[in-house]
Amino acid sequence: MSELSINLKWKLGEGELAPGKFSNSHEISFNDNYNITADAAPDWGGSPDYTNPEQALAASVSSCHMMTFLALAAKMKWPVNSYEDKADAYLGKNSKGQMAVTKIVLHPVVTFSGEFTISDQDMKDMHDRSHRYCFVANSLADEVVFEVSL
Repeated sequence: MSELSINLKWKLGEGELAPGKFSNSHEISFNDNYNITADAAPDWGGSPDYTNPEQALAASVSSCHMMTFLALAAKMKWPVNSYEDKADAYLGKNSKGQMAVTKIVLHPVVTFSGEFTISDQDMKDMHDRSHRYCFVANSLADEVVFEVSL
């Protein structure tokens, strides 16, 4: 079993730890060599200049879905030339009445090399399989959907 980790650092800095008086801005380090600044979503007082956990979750789902799609496409010998996505995360109340990311919508666009084509149904089926085999999507409790642009 793999152990995959990040390092997160937050300091109080200026202000006090009281409602509305402190910053949620923090640093996340990946593999000890890549750092991002993260914050709360803008709706919760965070800076729109920084990544927020909801965006990071959408990015994780999108990335996992793409890698799963590419692995399956390689097995099928589909000559994928490019893959792009715009993932949207939606906040709301879940079935327990708690604030949550209640839905993530992926918008993958796949192009192929040469004259290769597949049917719309084959593309939808491949995205469905990719979703079912995606480790990150399988880790979530609420809805993850994809909208394929053909």
